[in-house]
Amino acid sequence: MYHERVLDHYNNPRNVGSFDKNDPNVGTGLVGAPACGDVMKLQIRVDDETGKIVDACFKTFGCGSAIASSSVATEWVKGKQMEEVVTIKNTEIAKHLSLPPVKLHCSMLAEDAIKAAVKDYEAKRSKSSGSQEATHLEEKAAGA
Repeated sequence: MYHERVLDHYNNPRNVGSFDKNDPNVGTGLVGAPACGDVMKLQIRVDDETGKIVDACFKTFGCGSAIASSSVATEWVKGKQMEEVVTIKNTEIAKHLSLPPVKLHCSMLAEDAIKAAVKDYEAKRSKSSGSQEATHLEEKAAGA
């Protein structure tokens, strides 16, 4: 039997949805567990000025524990700085949801998805700042 928090997040999942993955302020983490077939997509929207996560959403194909872990993860990352969210551990999610040992991989997916979303956002940022610098250097070289 599932814990009441798992049932709550499974029956009333928070923040289900999708952002445009091409939005430069969105980071997307897509992870899966080959052992059970669960797939989790977690996205964050970051305020460029503050570095704070202003919104989060998820889509998960999996069991109730995977869906609940995703839902909790999106709630926990909202309003936090990027440095804070990468410290969220699967054990904290598992404890919050009272997941049994056989379902710990579900909370691990949530931790991995958070880290992957942050990494994706940071990769976009470094790519765009690199291209802006390149454009600036090209303009300077051209005498503009």
